[in-house]
Amino acid sequence: MWKSGVTLARALRPRSAPRLGSKASSRASKPAAACHLLWSSETQFSQAGQPKDYALPNASWSQGMLNLYNEFVEKSKDGTWKRIPSYRHSLDHIPDSVKLEGEKVQKDTRLFLRNLDEEGLGFEYVMFLNPSEKRMVTVYQPGPYLEGHPGFTHGGSTAAMIDSTIGSCAIFVAGRVMTANLSIDFKNPIPLGSVVLVDSKVDRMEGRKVFLSCQVWSADGQTLHAEATALFIQLASLTRR
Repeated sequence: MWKSGVTLARALRPRSAPRLGSKASSRASKPAAACHLLWSSETQFSQAGQPKDYALPNASWSQGMLNLYNEFVEKSKDGTWKRIPSYRHSLDHIPDSVKLEGEKVQKDTRLFLRNLDEEGLGFEYVMFLNPSEKRMVTVYQPGPYLEGHPGFTHGGSTAAMIDSTIGSCAIFVAGRVMTANLSIDFKNPIPLGSVVLVDSKVDRMEGRKVFLSCQVWSADGQTLHAEATALFIQLASLTRR
């Protein structure tokens, strides 16, 4: 099996159930106060007329979320991984060079995963890309507005996060794509407020078809919550700006 994103926060290992060893779990992370200052600084930056990057720590992030985030940030220092910014509007993610003619941000729309104003209630997440391995991982903390069975995350919200993670992975390999098929096996429910690692990779490409797979693990690497496979189709004959 392919390598797990949970353990890759420390070191690359075979893709058996990923584990975070005691050294990683005991590693000191940035204090919450420092993360809150970073969040406040980003808010001020967004008020200056630039899109706000929501893939940065905010006051709702748990210590477990901060720990995984900091570990991947550390892994990003040598260029192996890259943090992916996340904005409220879909088009803010797309460079002008690949936008369709006439495309512009509609202020009355929002990206589905960034549709709530108050932090911590819905999807709290940050993505990291490993270009050489064609992998995308998402550190994800589901909030109380994503409840399905009492105390657990709705399966539809888990599917949305899997789709977004796999889709983002496909985009960085094939450019603009759309979902053609997504198949998910749910293994264990995800408790609300917990932290999971959504780990996706490109398996192969056939013409315009991009085949991917994904696994969702608990932050400690002990519980497999879901497995998925997907087919994305590369959009053809795009009219550039």
